[in-house]
Amino acid sequence: MLNVWVVMPTCLPTVLRRCPACASNRFRANGKFRVNAHHKLLDAWLLVLCTACGDTAKLTVLERVNVRSVRPDLLDLMHNNDPGLAAELLQDPVVQRRNRIALDWDNAWRLDTGGSDHLDREVIDVSVRFAARIPVRPVRLISQGFGVSRAEVERLITEGTLVSAVRLSGRLSGDFTFTLKR
Repeated sequence: MLNVWVVMPTCLPTVLRRCPACASNRFRANGKFRVNAHHKLLDAWLLVLCTACGDTAKLTVLERVNVRSVRPDLLDLMHNNDPGLAAELLQDPVVQRRNRIALDWDNAWRLDTGGSDHLDREVIDVSVRFAARIPVRPVRLISQGFGVSRAEVERLITEGTLVSAVRLSGRLSGDFTFTLKR
């Protein structure tokens, strides 16, 4: 029987970018947008606040775009400060590259294992699904899901009792499966 674990975001991630006011490198996204029109051209920014001094920075979402080329529903979401759109834009690689930012997902996600009734089986097949592109070490997910230490998970991998088609060392942000044989 295949068990499905889901890695879910609990809040917006911390934005890593240098603050020009206080030299801190952590910003908190609160889901607020600023939209500005220049005749037929439109600019839109996602606002983030420095965690140290509270200074506001703008992450460029749209820059000098013709108003007619922007979907009306997207514009409505920005005007309504939609947190789902903010989360989607923060994870967009184009927005990250344009604004030279990185995301810190520490304490911003949780693992939903669906209960612990699968822990006593001889062979456990698990499919890990990501609700968002959250880079997490599979060893950490497995140790958290089974309630064992990371060293124990590493030992199971080296023994060959914990196997997967993907490399379990490093970070993953995409779906994967693994099998634990006891």
